[in-house]
Amino acid sequence: MTYQEMLDNARKMFEGKCNACPVCNGKACGNRIPGPGAKGLGDTAMRNFEAWQKIRVNMDTICENGSVDTSLDLFGKKFKYPFFAGPVGAVALHYGSQYQDDTYNDILLKATADAGIAAFTGDGTNPRVVEAAAEALKAVNGMGVPTIKPWDKDTIRTKMDLVLPSKPIAVAMDIDAAGLPFLKNLEPPAGSKTVEELKEIIDAIEAPFILKGIMTVKGALKAKEAGASAIVVSNHGGRVLDQCPATAEVLPEIVKAVEGTMKIFVDGGIRTGTDVFKALALGADAVLIARPYVSAVYGGGEEGVKLLTEKLGAELADTCAMCGVHSLSEIDRNCVACH
Repeated sequence: MTYQEMLDNARKMFEGKCNACPVCNGKACGNRIPGPGAKGLGDTAMRNFEAWQKIRVNMDTICENGSVDTSLDLFGKKFKYPFFAGPVGAVALHYGSQYQDDTYNDILLKATADAGIAAFTGDGTNPRVVEAAAEALKAVNGMGVPTIKPWDKDTIRTKMDLVLPSKPIAVAMDIDAAGLPFLKNLEPPAGSKTVEELKEIIDAIEAPFILKGIMTVKGALKAKEAGASAIVVSNHGGRVLDQCPATAEVLPEIVKAVEGTMKIFVDGGIRTGTDVFKALALGADAVLIARPYVSAVYGGGEEGVKLLTEKLGAELADTCAMCGVHSLSEIDRNCVACH
């Protein structure tokens, strides 16, 4: 199977909910929710993609001609690449009936683990979403990161009790999911959390805690105060608030404010291994990539996930080699030009 064949097959499986575009830049999605689109005009999703394209990489081939090590050590685990499949829940609602969350997670978690990385699993209004994630995590010996939405305290505790027995790499909360249209006015309620509320949640969990949905220095410092082990600089792929800055635009100032005190992930519009390189050059430790991995599962199952992962990894390694770096630790701000 080629990458193009995988996309062509995904387009058929998506039943018109996603176009599986050759370049996943948000332009064809608009405000298609349910679906892969974004809130409002879809401006934020498009801006995410475009911001990475404005950053250029600095080529330097006057260096030792050695191999490139793309591996990452994180939370006591070693990964082949510094990128992870991002969390997606309620896949049948947003992408097509070919998969439910249990079958989607089974494929994604196994395939990413086999490929040397890991996947974040999603959450949804149906309790079965996290139940399926817990089962899939157990099958891969915890090689994944369950992501729980900002429900009320009792619901969070119930969902954490489902996923923690598998001893996952870490657990996450996408705090910005409070802005998803389909979570409004629900029972149980979902919404923003105070620093004190987050502290209580984090203190009760014996695993690294990742807070996803940070877009300001102020938010990053609050996450640090609450005790988060890591943050994800994220605007939820543009799905929760129109007219936001791109993640690439705010990443450097957030890194400067908290660097060294917690791990920093970033997502939003990252589509190639070269984009991954740019994110690391701006100070991220790793990145999340969500929508392309949905296309990979729908279009090729485990083979599709392997194909996408190897494509991204090869692009990252090639960019490193052409920019004169041989390990992730050598990637710094001098490797890119921001205009």
